[in-house]
Amino acid sequence: MPAPKATPIAKTTSKARPDLALALVQTPVFADLAKPELDFLAQRAVVRRFSADELIFSEGDPCPGLYVSESGLVKIFKSSPGGREQVLSIEGPGQTIAEIPVFDGGSYPASAQAIQDTTLLFISKQDFQALCLEYPKVALKVLRVVGRRLRTLVGIIEELSFNTVRSRLASLLLRMAQSGKRVASGIEVVLPVSNQELAARIGTVRELVSRNLSRLQAAGIIHIEGRTVTIANLKALEQEIESAE
Repeated sequence: MPAPKATPIAKTTSKARPDLALALVQTPVFADLAKPELDFLAQRAVVRRFSADELIFSEGDPCPGLYVSESGLVKIFKSSPGGREQVLSIEGPGQTIAEIPVFDGGSYPASAQAIQDTTLLFISKQDFQALCLEYPKVALKVLRVVGRRLRTLVGIIEELSFNTVRSRLASLLLRMAQSGKRVASGIEVVLPVSNQELAARIGTVRELVSRNLSRLQAAGIIHIEGRTVTIANLKALEQEIESAE
C-alpha cells in the first residue's frame, strides 16, 4: 500500500479555532508543535461529546482516526463472551486514544466508554498520518506513548497471572493513594462508582472485591465510608503485596 501524501501543512489557509489549538498543545504528543502544525490539526479536529456511560467505540470496529481527550474520563476495556470486563486503562485530559490502529490500519483492539461527561477531539487517520510524515517527531512521541501502554499491559498480565485478588486490590489502592488526599487519619481515595467497576479494573468479580475490602477494613488497614476509602496503614497495605509475591 503506498504511503499517504503529506498535506502541505504550512500552506493551510482556513481559520483554526484557538480553543482547539490550546487543547492540543496541552497534549504531550503535540506539546512541541509550532503554530502552523497546531493550526493544521485544529482546523481539522472535530469536537465529539459523550455522556457518562456512553460507548465511544467497540472492539473490532474499523478505526477512522485518533482521539484526544479534552475533558472527562474514558475507560479502555476488553470484554469476554460472558460479559466480564477487564479495564486496561483510564484516560483523562491530555491523553490520546487509539494510536495503534491509526498506524497499523487494523480495527480497534479494545472498547472505549465515557466514565463521565467527556469531550474528545477527533483527528482523522489521513490527517494524522500526514502530520507524522511532515513532522516525524510526532510519530516518535506516539511510539513513546505506545511503549508506555505496552508496559502497563505487561504489568496487568503479571498481576492477573501471579497475584491474588487481595494483593491486586491493595496494589490498586496504593496507585490511587499517589494522588489521594492526606487527612489526619491517613490518605483518602475515592473508589469508582461501583464495586463492579472496581472489579473490572483488577480482573475479578464484584463479590470478591466486596469481601476483600471488608477484610482489609477488619484488619484496620483501611476505613470505608460510602465510596471514600481512608488508607490508615500504608505500610500494611504494601505488605499485602509483598506477602503475595
